[in-house]
Amino acid sequence: MDKAIVEKEADCIGLGVSRSELVELQFSDDDSKLSPIISSRYRNQTTQQLDREQLSQLKDIITNNKIDQMITDKQLVPDFKYRWAHQEKEIIKDRLQKKMTSMVEKGMYTPTWMAEVIDLEQSQKVDFLYVQVPFDEIDTKSVTLSDEDYKAYFEENKAQFKQNEETRKLEYIAFDVKPTVQDSADLRQTIEKLIPNFKTTDNDTVFVENNFGSLDGAYVKKSELSPAIADSVFNMPVGQVFGPYLDGNSYMAAKMLGRKVVPDSVKARHILRKATDQASLIAAQKTIDSLKTLIESGAGRFDSLAVKFSEDGSASKGGDLGTFKPGAMVKEFNEVCFYQAEVGKVYSVITQFGVHLIEVTQKMGAGETGVRVAYISQAIVPSQATQDAIREQALQLQEENKTLESLLKAASAKGLAIETSPALKANDYTVGALPAGQGSREMVRWAFGNDQNVGEVDKGEVSPQVYSFQNQGEFFVNKYVVAGLKSIIPAGTPSWKDVKEEIEPQVVNRKKAELVKQQTQGKDLASIAAQYSVQVDTAQAVSFASGFLPKVGNVEPKVVATAFKLELNKTSEPIVGSTGIFVVSPINKAPGVATGNIAQIRQQNQVAARGAARNGLIQTLRDKADVEDNRSKFF
Repeated sequence: MDKAIVEKEADCIGLGVSRSELVELQFSDDDSKLSPIISSRYRNQTTQQLDREQLSQLKDIITNNKIDQMITDKQLVPDFKYRWAHQEKEIIKDRLQKKMTSMVEKGMYTPTWMAEVIDLEQSQKVDFLYVQVPFDEIDTKSVTLSDEDYKAYFEENKAQFKQNEETRKLEYIAFDVKPTVQDSADLRQTIEKLIPNFKTTDNDTVFVENNFGSLDGAYVKKSELSPAIADSVFNMPVGQVFGPYLDGNSYMAAKMLGRKVVPDSVKARHILRKATDQASLIAAQKTIDSLKTLIESGAGRFDSLAVKFSEDGSASKGGDLGTFKPGAMVKEFNEVCFYQAEVGKVYSVITQFGVHLIEVTQKMGAGETGVRVAYISQAIVPSQATQDAIREQALQLQEENKTLESLLKAASAKGLAIETSPALKANDYTVGALPAGQGSREMVRWAFGNDQNVGEVDKGEVSPQVYSFQNQGEFFVNKYVVAGLKSIIPAGTPSWKDVKEEIEPQVVNRKKAELVKQQTQGKDLASIAAQYSVQVDTAQAVSFASGFLPKVGNVEPKVVATAFKLELNKTSEPIVGSTGIFVVSPINKAPGVATGNIAQIRQQNQVAARGAARNGLIQTLRDKADVEDNRSKFF
């Protein structure tokens, strides 16, 4: 959508990106002229600097029409042409957007009179005494709210509630699915039954993979083991199994596989052949295998082969990586260097960067003993029977209550918690505190009548579906939800009733301020502080422009504005701030003095204004564009 909006707007005002400009954005020798898309995507993974060599190769391929031949030779992925064309469209869109943003920014100017006003505001200072009564100090039960209180607050702040599209609210009851005592006991027994085979297996890797465990090549220090097993496991004989034991939310068993002294650091060198897909991985492996054979046979020297064949920043140094400690390199590389490699021998390993040929040239430090441990585990999760039982409870509630009024009454009678969603938009993927994902999306689709099996939904209806939720990476349902449509809020300015729940905390705070006013009528700051068990604080040299109160740790514009407006040594009425109710008394005011730094102030204000314009331009174009969004009907 943004691409279409940007291109349409650019066409209307005569902006474009020429072919020569596009080439420069992709391949310029001047880094500052490259598109940020190119700068971010074509970086050397080791040095994190722009990979000029790769960019030069791509320029040669593209400008000399070698793409088809290199795809045929399997030196490029089959869809390279499509990917590069798509990337060019991204670069053009980004460039057009920057041009439009630059035009808007350049049109923003701070006139001298405005800079002078800002100059005076920044130099004006006030010292004042104040009492802060936290909202929690006033018992909410001591205030009573009426419809008029809600209406009054809403009328004063109604502009902030205007919305560009229709929203809807749901009320729902969530049934949490938790493992029972029997579920936990059954899972512990599962681990117990596995331990005999865990001890005797001749293939720990396969056994662990088949039983939700973990095993890697690392040798860990005692301090790096879980505190739950460190003392018991560290000194176990090789082949011994400890468990079952509880670690977090899982039952586990640990098997000692071996122990060795791990060096403090190593010095190593490598040759890297990059791989981005299956074809390039196979080619990289063949090259590395050939280089390994050359080195092991004595027909080639590691450093000279690295200079010629390595696709890494260390190539110019013969592949030398210097000295590094455990954990400095990616996991697979680290395991070879510290736990497998013998000094002077070469080893190949695959990592996220490609295929490496590694030689450890030196191991340093006395090191510390580490142990290699394999684990099997069973997470304590609800069984299918437990999930089915909770689902049955949710289904029964849904089937017996076809209106929202009836549903809420039944839930209240059963002591079930009732949740209200925030105002939802048709394309939302989250509902209140419920997890984002398919369950939430299905609830939103139903609420807006976009579920093809249901059709239009009226206020007060209960969804015919019980919604299920599960966490990413887990394979059990942890929540069932029954929902109904609470309200439909049209686009534009809603009524106070539509936002009653949202504004209630602010309305309560205003009523608390009225109560404080009644209770403190005619009292000085010391008396007010004693009444609410707080202290009288002093704010010094507070700027009208910033409104920041150091001891409060927050910006309180209403409080500072009152202190500037009030006569010296007068006591204000209670002020509803963002962090509490304040009563202030100014004790000193320093009039503003012009500093004469008009050029600097103009520059600062323009930078801030232009930044706001830059961040808001696309959203403004979206709001002004005549776009009909039908995504919610299909997704």
